[in-house]
Amino acid sequence: MNFLTPPVAKKKVETNKIDPTYKKLRWQVFFGIFIGYAGYYLLRNNFSIVMPKLINEGFSKTQLGFAFSAVSIAYGFSKFFMGIVSDRSNARIFLPLGLILTALINLAFGFIPILTKSITSMFILLFLIGWFEGMGWPPSGRVITHWYSVSERGSWTSVWNVAHNVGGALMAPLAVVGIAFFASNISSMKSYNGAFIIPALVGIVIAVIAYILIRDTPESQGLPPIEEYKDDYSNEEHVMYEKELTAKEILFKYVLNNKWVWIIACANIFVYFVRYGIENWAPAYLTEVRHISLASSSGSYFLYEIAGIPGTIFAGWVSDKLFKGRRGPAGFSFMLVVTFFVFMYWRSTNIMMVNIALFMIGFLIYGPVMLIGLQALDSVPKKAAGTAAGLTGLFGYLFGSVAANAIMGVIVDHLGWNSGFITVMASCLIAAGLFAFTWNLRGQEVIKS
Repeated sequence: MNFLTPPVAKKKVETNKIDPTYKKLRWQVFFGIFIGYAGYYLLRNNFSIVMPKLINEGFSKTQLGFAFSAVSIAYGFSKFFMGIVSDRSNARIFLPLGLILTALINLAFGFIPILTKSITSMFILLFLIGWFEGMGWPPSGRVITHWYSVSERGSWTSVWNVAHNVGGALMAPLAVVGIAFFASNISSMKSYNGAFIIPALVGIVIAVIAYILIRDTPESQGLPPIEEYKDDYSNEEHVMYEKELTAKEILFKYVLNNKWVWIIACANIFVYFVRYGIENWAPAYLTEVRHISLASSSGSYFLYEIAGIPGTIFAGWVSDKLFKGRRGPAGFSFMLVVTFFVFMYWRSTNIMMVNIALFMIGFLIYGPVMLIGLQALDSVPKKAAGTAAGLTGLFGYLFGSVAANAIMGVIVDHLGWNSGFITVMASCLIAAGLFAFTWNLRGQEVIKS
């Protein structure tokens, strides 16, 4: 694995060239991780586009749902374990490598027909997709913590986080183009193979572009650390932790014994429960209780998703500018306000009010999702950032999203929608309370005022 070893600069940049070099490379690496992370979302859920075709071939929804669950299971674990590897690796290689490996699995789906004949083979390949997808967030976090200081990191991270909305939005039309191309031009293969092959080829191109643009750290380019360049430190002792850490140090010295990481990891469970409790059950609630048509409920769902883009950027700006790099107050405020709009969504009978409530929930909930990952990056040395963010992601996916699907369904089935909404609102308040514990946390220190 020596090819993943972080590079070391052979010579320092001349003093008079530090500022222009820093400014150029900061934009360059940002575009690299933005494009690269969007590429991951082009390849994550292509299987969902193909599922109707596979149902026509005789597979049940239960079978395909079981196979597709492998992506989420693997992603939750990978984000943590690959985060440990990423913290000790060259982000310029690590991020494109994961994207290429994901693309290769998609190409296998497209070019090897036997792989879509068995639920076992589909589960294994989808598990691999989920695992390799977990290689996207940690190196991006490594780049963000090394190239952007704590007081500006919220704004940069919030814009970067929009990459998953961009990639997710482009996946479906690109997959449909692939299906149409194979249907009209390649009669020897099934048309749905194009949903895997065309996005995978685009993903490989994006991986090459990301490799060209990304640089691991400022120090690897002969530049001073970002804290020194910006005169903006994560702790009052001005310790910068420039030495690469061992896996044991990352886990047991800086992450697993860090109370702040555990607090925000627990907060992530309840943030994810709210996010997916609303998102995944919106069509069912609107059609069953509010008697809104499926087409209209799809429009409401779209409003929820699209509102997340400006909401995420606004949350980053608020945490940087209004709260001076403290993520806790911003997360607390967003979760408190989202409680009101969950109540409004629950009690409103007018379609316009329902849509306003859904838009505001989407606007407000994606900010805390981003802030938790950002706070994980802030609260540990930058050489351990990927592992800390991975732990919060593991909690969010394995406990929050699973609970939103399984437990929410049980509550609604046995106690009704009212009990379901009360549970969601309680989750909002618990998340807000956990954010409040980190009110004065800025970077790795607790400020006194």
